Amino acid sequence: MYVQQTANGTYLPSVLRAFAFSLGFAFLGTMAGVFVPPALFLPLVILEIGMLLFAFLLRRKKAISYTFLYVFTFISGITTYPIVSHYLTTIGPNPVLLALATTTTVFTGLAVYASTTKRDLTFLGGILMAALLALIAISIFNIFWPLSSTGMLAFSFVGVLVFSGYVLFDFNRMKQYGVTAEEVPLMALNLYLDFINLFINILRIFGILGSRD
Repeated sequence: MYVQQTANGTYLPSVLRAFAFSLGFAFLGTMAGVFVPPALFLPLVILEIGMLLFAFLLRRKKAISYTFLYVFTFISGITTYPIVSHYLTTIGPNPVLLALATTTTVFTGLAVYASTTKRDLTFLGGILMAALLALIAISIFNIFWPLSSTGMLAFSFVGVLVFSGYVLFDFNRMKQYGVTAEEVPLMALNLYLDFINLFINILRIFGILGSRD
């Protein structure tokens, strides 16, 4: 992936390396998910959310470590296993692989554009945060009052737009303002969250459309 370096952005390649390692740890976590008892998935999800809140609350005061990053992404991989397993069972491996390829293509295209455009896209931050909070609220609502397949399809398309926006925002922010050594793990975590959420929403779209065939 090509990312333009700026005078104060010499750590961008380090972010991409940490991001690639994060995906590797997540993949190992997903493979390990096969051996995790079902009763442990909920506690792991709670732990994952707690770690994410910790990273979010301390992002302005203290940088997260590489150990925190890789432990989080490994746990995230484990908690992603039931989702991937469900769609492997219901729609088969080919659509799942296609969803992963689509995610990689979209992510890479957006990253290249955001890193090379002369436009400042950091204004998207407030809009994306509002949209993300709305998605979280709908997700909680869905637990108690499940959406219809059409409603979930619409929800997933909005999710794709929101996390595509975050890919643009995060890469453009690094271009505009650079990255310090201390910020590398946190920026890699942001990119990982962009990628995994984009993948889950695209996979859900393929799953819903595939179940209608």
